[in-house]
Amino acid sequence: MRFALRSLVASLTLLCAATAAHAGLFDDEEARKAILELRGRLTALEDQGKTRSTELAAANSQNAQLVEQLAALRRSLLDLNNQLEALRGDISKLRGTDEQLARDLAESQKRQKDAVQAFDDRLRKMEPVKVALDGRDFMVDQEEKRAFEEAFSTIRNGDFDKSVALLSNFMRRYPGSPYVDAARFWLGNAQYGRRDYKEAINSFRSFVAAAPDHPRAPEALLNVANSQAEMKDAKAARKTIEDLMKAYPQSEAAQAGKERLASLK
Repeated sequence: MRFALRSLVASLTLLCAATAAHAGLFDDEEARKAILELRGRLTALEDQGKTRSTELAAANSQNAQLVEQLAALRRSLLDLNNQLEALRGDISKLRGTDEQLARDLAESQKRQKDAVQAFDDRLRKMEPVKVALDGRDFMVDQEEKRAFEEAFSTIRNGDFDKSVALLSNFMRRYPGSPYVDAARFWLGNAQYGRRDYKEAINSFRSFVAAAPDHPRAPEALLNVANSQAEMKDAKAARKTIEDLMKAYPQSEAAQAGKERLASLK
């Protein structure tokens, strides 16, 4: 644009110079027309230059706005990226917390299950069980049952000293047990087994006094007579057998006692 203007000015200068030098070659009317034409072209060029300058300024302004918008967009993207990274970190922490909570919950449920199982096991051990002994049915605690069976097993094994200790302890520990009558009867047998006849007599008589209707009561009286015979007290033995035959005449023990009388002198 500047080059075109310069060319136009140069042309006007040359034209004026040529007009002045050769005034005789052109008339005034033609000279005026040429000058007006050149002025029109100059004005058009100036207007075109202004228009292009305005457009360039507008373009530069738009470019500046675009640059600023792009910078703002980049800042926003950076902020969003930072927020995204922070969110990912929070999610990772929450995921880790959830996994720990899941493990804690699983462990808690296992402990609870184990505790319930242990409680159920203890409860089952404490629940009474039905026992049939000497023609009678009754309910006893499992520990009570175990203690009696342990004491009774020592008699079967011939360990009379241990049996006396266990049966005596059982009767002290469970004075109201349905096993007490049986424990007293077998205590007398254990005492007889270790030749403690006096204590055996006391145990058997206590047994008969406490449970005269017990199926083993006749047998207990016969054992009293046997203990008395072992102590060389034939008179007392005969008296006991007579009492046996009178109290339980139909029992096998009474028949055995009757046969024993012949040997007592």
